Amino acid sequence: MRQLVYFVASTLDGFIAAPDGSFDFLPLEPDVAPYLVSEWPQTLPTFAHAQLGVESPPAGRFDTVLMGRATYDPALKAGVTSPYAHLEQYVFSRSLAPADHSDVSVVTGEPAAFVRDLKAQPGGDIWLCGGGQLAGQLLDEIDELVVKLNPVVVGSGIPLVDRGFDPRRFTLTSARPFDSGVVVLRYAR
Repeated sequence: MRQLVYFVASTLDGFIAAPDGSFDFLPLEPDVAPYLVSEWPQTLPTFAHAQLGVESPPAGRFDTVLMGRATYDPALKAGVTSPYAHLEQYVFSRSLAPADHSDVSVVTGEPAAFVRDLKAQPGGDIWLCGGGQLAGQLLDEIDELVVKLNPVVVGSGIPLVDRGFDPRRFTLTSARPFDSGVVVLRYAR
């Protein structure tokens, strides 16, 4: 069965974006880039592949990416309608008109039921790209959590998981520190 992997960058205080959705305070550090290119190339946007030396389409475990509307918006604002063209792209939104966004599949229904159905279909693993609200709705479906923890504290913003108080435990399976202070933490359900 396919696995849902939430791979996301975060601050030390658990935020994946600023209150306005921007994330430029979480840069791709030069010492982390080669690791991402070799271990997680499918999580890099298609338009950056040539610049980063990523074979396109990159080989790897994912064939599908899920993102919320707010996660998709920065690409749209930059004129990129298919940020991960090398993957099957699903955007969860009640406001996007599917006919206006033919480069991605717009999902208007309940996320957890959709993901359970997707996980039961043949294929590679599924990458949950963001955001916090979607992660909150899909928390019970997340099989692996991979956090690129950045050495910065921001105080407020979009949380890693946005939902009511409901503690869930994950087991640490690996930690990869970098000289820049970034640590990639992998957890299993």
